[in-house]
Amino acid sequence: MHTNNAILTWQRSEKKLGSEFHMSHKTRDQLRDEAGKILADLLNRKDPLKPKDRLAIPSQDMPAQDAVQRRSNMNEVALGFSAEQAQVEALRCIQCRNAPCVKGCPVRIDIPGFVHAAAEGDFKKSIDIIKASSLLPSVCGRVCPQEAQCQLECTVGKTLKDVDKAVGIGRIERFVADLERESGAASLPFIKPETGKKVAVVGSGPAGITAAADIRREGHAVTVFEAFHKPGGVMVYGIPEFRLPKKIVEAEANALKAMGVELVTNFVVGRTRKLKDLIDKDGFDAIFIGSGAGLPKFLNIPGEDFAGVLSANEFLTRSNLMKAYDREKADTPIINARKVAVLGGGNVAMDSARTAVRLGADEVHLVYRRTEAEMPARVEEVQHAKEEGVIFHLLQNAKRILGNDAHQVIGMECLKYELGEPDDSGRRRPVVIAGSEFVIDVDAVIVAIGNESNPLLKQTTPDLDTNKWGNIIADENGSTSLDRVYAGGDIVLGAATVILAMGQGRTAAAAINELLAQPHSVDPLVVASSTCLTGKVLL
Repeated sequence: MHTNNAILTWQRSEKKLGSEFHMSHKTRDQLRDEAGKILADLLNRKDPLKPKDRLAIPSQDMPAQDAVQRRSNMNEVALGFSAEQAQVEALRCIQCRNAPCVKGCPVRIDIPGFVHAAAEGDFKKSIDIIKASSLLPSVCGRVCPQEAQCQLECTVGKTLKDVDKAVGIGRIERFVADLERESGAASLPFIKPETGKKVAVVGSGPAGITAAADIRREGHAVTVFEAFHKPGGVMVYGIPEFRLPKKIVEAEANALKAMGVELVTNFVVGRTRKLKDLIDKDGFDAIFIGSGAGLPKFLNIPGEDFAGVLSANEFLTRSNLMKAYDREKADTPIINARKVAVLGGGNVAMDSARTAVRLGADEVHLVYRRTEAEMPARVEEVQHAKEEGVIFHLLQNAKRILGNDAHQVIGMECLKYELGEPDDSGRRRPVVIAGSEFVIDVDAVIVAIGNESNPLLKQTTPDLDTNKWGNIIADENGSTSLDRVYAGGDIVLGAATVILAMGQGRTAAAAINELLAQPHSVDPLVVASSTCLTGKVLL
């Protein structure tokens, strides 16, 4: 087998430092130069690459900020592939005929197609293929758990018996999306002629944006109603700047506006306007609800009402949406604690812990009642948190929060656990170890154990069926108990990932488009009157 010298040199010097998601401590220039040598050897080959040759190409490390330096800034940690790295990584794809990676993608992107284009250095073609299915490639390339979806199904990873060695699909997606955005040459999807029909989308998060784009492509007028003063949903208020820069979310929202979608902010459906009034009084032909799951859960333990205890939702919204971390320019108050405890083991818990580090806490303790193996957070986020100095307390959980006479947090009493039999989630159930109580000295506690749906829509729309957790009940097409009303994303699934929400938005949009394509699908007696719709339109 022909193996080039650059690959052999890399393989001899490689030292595995954890998973594929480990961010390299080599500089961006070093990684670019190494990839450039490998790429030159690959492109100068006389014989075409065979699958076994592609399997020998080393996976590319993601360049990243230094772990110490990034503790004191909000800049993005992962710096992104160079063109050389992206092409080398794409050349690792063996282009298997059954394309199992596509089956692992909730929005069914043509992954082999865009990866093949990137392997040939045609990055414009690559991003065009992605955007045929997704309007959020820069977002998904950063925050979607590819290791549990498309890359989990990757034949390269399975052949090498290591999902961490799968083709870096998300990293290639991020590169080609960023390249297009930074070049200022972003193209818009094709939009069919106007149909005269209009659809309301409630919420501008991943599900809402995806549904709005797909419905707009069919020529229908779309208005997106957002409760906050900025569009983007969880991508704006929930995910920190160091993981997802807000300028990227803004660019994606502006692309939606350029397609002709109207974005109305500061508009709370259920309060500003009742849901059914959008159809009955305002003339909308269909509604998609993608309002997310924004009601935080708490442990309901003694002391949760003390000053210094707050939900991850509030903490992250103050920092991300209201820019509380920028103390020189923002007036948003935020807790200023020296010793912080974060309860939970998901991505939101990691985001909270890492944000607390950047806000200047001397110690940040992450308390989780299972082991690291059961953590729902991405491996990448767990590793980043450790690199940044977050102290992990595994198989432990809070029993009660301690306060002083002024009801301010001064500590947290915890219990130790061991794992028992699996519970309904498939993870082993944590079991309390009797007499294991101990105290951690902290002056703030951030609760990040999940979210539920906001009850407002149900309270103001009695005919809208929900389950016992308050999630809207929808069928496989997103159809709800109300005629012409569809739903998807976290409001249906409970807290989920960006890409799963996008997948539900796409499914519901397809059903809405099918409905509106039917003759006489809309009651001709409905009189359109949108003069009551007030709000701030994104410029």
